[in-house]
Amino acid sequence: MKGITSTEYHFNYQTGFYRGKVRDVYYIKDKYVVMVATDRISAFDVILPRPIPGKGAILNQMAAHFLMATKDICPNWLIEVPFPNISIGYKCEPIRVEMVVRGYLAGHAARQYKAGRRTLCGVPLPEGLKENDPFPTPIITPTTKAEQGHDEDISREEILKKGLVKEEVYAQMEQAALALFKRGTEMAKERGLILVDTKYEFGLFDGKLMVMDEIHTPDSSRYFYLEGYEERQRKGEPQKQLSKEFVREWLIQNGFQGKEGQQIPEMTDEKVREIRARYEELYRIMLGKDLTETDYSTEDVQSRINEILEGKV
Repeated sequence: MKGITSTEYHFNYQTGFYRGKVRDVYYIKDKYVVMVATDRISAFDVILPRPIPGKGAILNQMAAHFLMATKDICPNWLIEVPFPNISIGYKCEPIRVEMVVRGYLAGHAARQYKAGRRTLCGVPLPEGLKENDPFPTPIITPTTKAEQGHDEDISREEILKKGLVKEEVYAQMEQAALALFKRGTEMAKERGLILVDTKYEFGLFDGKLMVMDEIHTPDSSRYFYLEGYEERQRKGEPQKQLSKEFVREWLIQNGFQGKEGQQIPEMTDEKVREIRARYEELYRIMLGKDLTETDYSTEDVQSRINEILEGKV
């Protein structure tokens, strides 16, 4: 199976195109989007040199699962999924702030804590925590959403002071992010997992706040296995996790953190297979079913999407 690194479709009523880190986005009449989840993989805001075959279809189906399961909390952009790696939805005006919700001291937060910092994005962190310990309550640590390059930590106060988001809209984002995290935590527990941290991206459509992009997938979230968590914490052992963090850890071990002058380590065939296997495992656990191989790069993709668009625009 060959990985999809890019697409070159031409859809009816197409008014624009944007290539993100992972997705190719086609704008339709400036009201809808056709979003193609490619097999590109990024870490530290850098696209890695090799695709992970099938990753796009896995992520897209998982994202659809969680978006459908949370529409009652906050409206979202998704309309339908005509192919395993393609979604059609509303074109939202993006809010350039990502809402990162953290339930545990892990990843970036743990690295900052280890460096002696006790405030993250204006949020005070309690003393005496070990890596992967839970916070007393989930916290929001926003970042600015960069067009290119690294996202930057920012506080609520800075966001409002700079006028990045209106205060009433930001309050809605906070409420929705925490409610979505609570639902994600409940869904993860049902599948024997812990939702450690995640990010939510919001936008406006006809003046209404909507979730945009994926939620609760391994590209946007970190999961620990629930079984054995307490024992591993007690012994000071690393947590068994299903997320993209293992890719970041592999890169760090090989001297790469996305900084200028650093070289991305070689991605061998074995490493590509290992990453693919991790995504398959999370799919099986979170959706409770095996992944079926589907040809999602068939020649009729363009004509089929055009048929769907004819009935919408």
